[in-house]
Amino acid sequence: MSDARPIPEPDADLEKPVIDVDALSLWYGSAQALRSVSLRVPERRVTALIGPSGCGKSTLLRCINRLNDLVDGVRIEGDIRFRGESVFAPERDVNALRRRIGMVFQRSNPFPKSIYENVVYGSRIHGSLRRSDLDGVAERSLRRAGLWDEVKDRLHESALSLSGGQQQRLCIARAVAIEPEVVLLDEPCSALDPIATARIEELMQELKESYTLVVVTHNMQQAARASDYTAFLYLGELIEFGETGQVFVNPKERATEDYISGRFG
Repeated sequence: MSDARPIPEPDADLEKPVIDVDALSLWYGSAQALRSVSLRVPERRVTALIGPSGCGKSTLLRCINRLNDLVDGVRIEGDIRFRGESVFAPERDVNALRRRIGMVFQRSNPFPKSIYENVVYGSRIHGSLRRSDLDGVAERSLRRAGLWDEVKDRLHESALSLSGGQQQRLCIARAVAIEPEVVLLDEPCSALDPIATARIEELMQELKESYTLVVVTHNMQQAARASDYTAFLYLGELIEFGETGQVFVNPKERATEDYISGRFG
């Protein structure tokens, strides 16, 4: 596909992954959603998860910071290691894990508070209460989300007054405000217009200088443009994983080729 990023030179990205998914299987009751998925997520890169609806993309994403703990009837086999340590270890502090692995959801979900209070919310609950500290967090995070210049004179207005694209960038600012190491994005552009989508894609490229990003997308062109690595899932199985240029230009699996060429999905 013409939009695919060029194949990068071979590197050691995957030798020391920040996230290592190892033979992960998951069931919702009797329905199996993931089937022995294994992949390595490199640090400070954008990794895209693609595949048709219901293939397990969001389920896999939510396993990384254990959001599936909130779903009744979930059973998991296999492991996910974050910096070498299992996220499922009994002694794991899940709240601390979610502070290190932030999440941005499909639909923007700003709190019914001011723009400022949305951004500093996490810092408040984690104990950083000095106003000067919070002011710095707000400005730094909004700058990282590419939103500061648009809202710096209206920080105390309701976050709900922002456009859809601005609200999504606000949610990204809120996620990075607590200085996570990884940011998970679950179809962050699905409800946005093309201009707002392009801004989020640009933002992902800027954010990877500081964070590891894993993004679920139904938009293959977006994956081709914005990611460094791509994983193709189908019916809960990982069919192919590799550098984005290779996956889109020279896929190893026929199913991958059929999907990205539009033959199914």
